[in-house]
Amino acid sequence: MAQDPTQRPGWERATLEKLAFAALGEQKATRRWKTFVRLAWLAFFIFLAWFALSRSTPSTAKTTAHTAVVEIKGEIAAGGDASAEFVVAAMKTAFEDEGAKGVVLLINSPGGSPVQAGIINDEIKRLKAKHKKPVYAVVEETCASAAYYIAAGADKIFVDKASIVGSIGVLMDGFGFTGVMDKVGVERRLLTAGENKGFLDPFSPMSDAQRAHAQTMLNQIHAQFINVVKTGRGDRLKLDTPGLFSGLFWSGEQAVEYGLADQLGNVDFVAREVIKAEEVIDYTRRDNVAEKLAKKFGAAMGEASVRSLQVATPALR
Repeated sequence: MAQDPTQRPGWERATLEKLAFAALGEQKATRRWKTFVRLAWLAFFIFLAWFALSRSTPSTAKTTAHTAVVEIKGEIAAGGDASAEFVVAAMKTAFEDEGAKGVVLLINSPGGSPVQAGIINDEIKRLKAKHKKPVYAVVEETCASAAYYIAAGADKIFVDKASIVGSIGVLMDGFGFTGVMDKVGVERRLLTAGENKGFLDPFSPMSDAQRAHAQTMLNQIHAQFINVVKTGRGDRLKLDTPGLFSGLFWSGEQAVEYGLADQLGNVDFVAREVIKAEEVIDYTRRDNVAEKLAKKFGAAMGEASVRSLQVATPALR
């Protein structure tokens, strides 16, 4: 019969040693696996960051003849994809590229900040004069308010027959809750230094003087908008069109009729038939992955404090 292992001298020590070595081996294997997984994730994020950075801006080495496209999509606002910072940077790159025979602003926006639109419009005029290259606006679904403010700086505006174009006006919106507060017995306790510091506070009544002040400011910005449109469109604009500067908007077909746009056409048509450079290169500046993550983190951390400091501002939309 085989001898019982437990009857051998020192069997307890031998068994413990085996268990200890087995545990150490398992710990080493676990550490190796964790290290491998972490390195794999690190390599993935490095690749992702490199890929995003390599695609965030177009190459400036393109020297063959082409049409440069800069997208203006969504709300025109600081910090967004259609901000003056991004659009102007993309336009500069496009204009400076020797291969770009013309620049197309591909627009699909309901409007936004008059300040951002004004900066972009000014840069369009400056870059056109400096580089002697044509600029064309091509409208997809919508080119309204601040978006049209930008388009008015282009040499020509091309639209689809069903595009929405116009809305030449300014608004400042908000809400007032004073009547509801009186009915439910809620008292607003707002302390200010300066009699108009609480101007546009939704929980405080608006005086006639404050309303007149806001209207004067809106009228001034509206006049600036109208002047930009008249300067950009010139004799093409049918000034006798009813409601032309009232904030109304029209279809692309009507916009051509009233001189708000020049003709029907899309990006490929403009590249092929107008600029005569059929190849289209996108110069649009976009957030890379790292920038998007940073913005989301910052927005999550600071959203509450920013909202508490926000006041109503004029908008072209």
